[in-house]
Amino acid sequence: MKFSLFTHMERLSETQNHSQLYEDFLSLCTLADEGGMRAIWTGEHHGMEFTIAPNPFITIADVARHTRNVKLGTGTIIAPFWHPIRLAGEAAMTDLVTGGRLELGVARGAYSYEYERMMPGLDAWEAGQRMRETTPLLRQLWQGDCAHQGEFYNFPSTTSAPKPLQEGGPPIWIAARDPNSHEFAVHNGFNVQVTPLWQGYDEIASLMQRFNDACSSYRGARPKIMLLHHTYVAKDSDDVQAGAVELSRFYNYFGAWFQNKRTVQQGHLDPLSEQDIRDNTMMAPENMLRDLTIGTAQQVIDQIKRYEDLGYDEFSFWIDSGMSIDRKRASLTRFINDVMPAFNS
Repeated sequence: MKFSLFTHMERLSETQNHSQLYEDFLSLCTLADEGGMRAIWTGEHHGMEFTIAPNPFITIADVARHTRNVKLGTGTIIAPFWHPIRLAGEAAMTDLVTGGRLELGVARGAYSYEYERMMPGLDAWEAGQRMRETTPLLRQLWQGDCAHQGEFYNFPSTTSAPKPLQEGGPPIWIAARDPNSHEFAVHNGFNVQVTPLWQGYDEIASLMQRFNDACSSYRGARPKIMLLHHTYVAKDSDDVQAGAVELSRFYNYFGAWFQNKRTVQQGHLDPLSEQDIRDNTMMAPENMLRDLTIGTAQQVIDQIKRYEDLGYDEFSFWIDSGMSIDRKRASLTRFINDVMPAFNS
């Protein structure tokens, strides 16, 4: 089992300084690098202080200056917001700048809020089709001249300038959920990223089964699969409960962003009331305890062993949570010092 960190800047109120938040973000990245994690993942989002990540390539290029060993991944690029030629070129340039450490996670996107602002009229189906047209073109553009006539993109013979530093280009990971997405990824030789969000172990097992089913119908080499999951390593039982409460609040806001029904001002969602949060029993703290990777170090080890037994190659510690930087750093430190050594990583 390999381990990675999935992280973004989070701004919960207008009193927080963006510069300090970025320093906090960098401190988590350097901790992951020094602690021996395989990779750091950071994604793409627009107009949301909840997840600040307008261009992961810029962030990754800077994180590369502050780290030495970790791979640096986009978790994830929102494919429909990028022309294939632009995406191939910027990824190749980032691979060059980072010394060949880039890994490219690609998704269709999830938030209607972003679709409405970046590509009005786009829906999840079309976004997925655009992602499926774009992603196979990247390797062709990295390899040499490529002309394309497709449903969404048409261009005469062109190539990526520059070329990636890594031979064949950066490894590509597809964010997959439904069986068709797993099949698309596996049959194109792409790795797979999955997240069960708040849906628990049954969904984790189901996502693995979808991957295995896709692999069973593919004659090429088995790609890798990564589990992305919200994680909190607590110092004691009281801290376990505190972490569950904080992640319950996070998921209440996550769900509200996803539903896209509340007013947004200055990048902040209209606040939820304490009654709103209490009424959302699906995201109650006791359900977070049951369905996320939360616990003392030994409890977290036991949970991840179950994921490893299912066949997952990598576990990505999703640290976005609305917690203070001190609580995030303490949890990540316990994960590095007390959890990771229990695995042959």
